[in-house]
Amino acid sequence: MFTMVGLGNPGEEYKSTRHNTGRMILEWLAKKLVFSEWKEEGKLKALVATGKIGKAKVQFVLPNNFMNNSGKSVGPLIKSKKDLEKLVVIYDDLDLSIGSMKISFNKSSGGHNGLESIIKNVKSQEFVRIRVGISPHTPSGKIKKPSGEKPVIDFLMKDFKDSELADLKKLSKKIAEALECFVSDGKGKMMSLYN
Repeated sequence: MFTMVGLGNPGEEYKSTRHNTGRMILEWLAKKLVFSEWKEEGKLKALVATGKIGKAKVQFVLPNNFMNNSGKSVGPLIKSKKDLEKLVVIYDDLDLSIGSMKISFNKSSGGHNGLESIIKNVKSQEFVRIRVGISPHTPSGKIKKPSGEKPVIDFLMKDFKDSELADLKKLSKKIAEALECFVSDGKGKMMSLYN
């Protein structure tokens, strides 16, 4: 079974914040890809929806732990190398502009605590991740991101503007296509087509 994880924080106050990007996108995709209703999985401390992409079984997972403990919800699902090969984690990235994404594999967490927690809990970094841009940019395309710990945290906890949410929704269609490609043709083809 393929496992798609959307990183974010549980709770209404975080619903449309930049740090919740992975979670938001996975919720939109679950609707688009006609999945089951979300079910609370108590042991995992996560919401899980299941369905199929093509003929393959897929589970969408929204950890209900806070971001820094996301791995506690994901670790129990990854029991083998095969499970690891079918894992995709979607999350926010300050180094990319809104409306852009980057697919990577077998990289470090890059300082993202949610991803670091997953790497620790699955005891590997050999899985696919889809990094979704959350930083505004100038008309020429230069990224405008905050620096310093407090400004970064404040920025991550800010809600998206309506125009930014529209850009994310548009990007989610491309992410849905990338996931369909991953399931049918593997990570190599997905990365060459969607990066």
